[in-house]
Amino acid sequence: MTYPKFYDEAPTVTLFDPLSDILGSFDEGMVKFKYIHVVKAAGHSCPTVSGAYLMCIKALEALYPDSTPVRGEIDVSFQEDLEDGVAGVIANVITQITGATDKSGFKGLGGKFARHSLMHFNADIKSSARFMRTDTKEAVDVFYYPSCVPAHPDQMPLMQKIMQGAASKDEKKRFGELWQMRVEKILCHSEDFDTLIRVTSV
Repeated sequence: MTYPKFYDEAPTVTLFDPLSDILGSFDEGMVKFKYIHVVKAAGHSCPTVSGAYLMCIKALEALYPDSTPVRGEIDVSFQEDLEDGVAGVIANVITQITGATDKSGFKGLGGKFARHSLMHFNADIKSSARFMRTDTKEAVDVFYYPSCVPAHPDQMPLMQKIMQGAASKDEKKRFGELWQMRVEKILCHSEDFDTLIRVTSV
């Protein structure tokens, strides 16, 4: 399987998953996520997928500054409805990492390790997403501004040619390269964009 090199250079996140620990899924319940994992699940790499991935990482860093995040103990809220815009795409990425789901998740073992009812939509918030630890009730709002990493000027004209069925093989390849170039800037050079991701305590 071949994919852009920067997928492996992007930030990673490691969580402790008590359910995985109990069931022997991963040694000591430690689970590491890389960007390639969410790309495979989503089926594509884009500013929305990469943004959701970064939002999750930055939120967990803020909520667990001195400890390992605990998968299954993170509650996530969105202002949008599940069916609005790209809310579902973002939610799926965050679900993969945190384990949080609305109603479809794992119901638990003996009243423990439940993953359902940890994700909420149509919430009364102003941020891109709100993350809350279920043990301490500490919460952070995360704001994501992808517009501060603009697309290459050739990207839109190439997309239009592709949608019209008029693009050559080389033009299609070039479009994909330009698309992933923007994703790489978001993921691997986010320190250059102070306004890309903002995290505030609630």
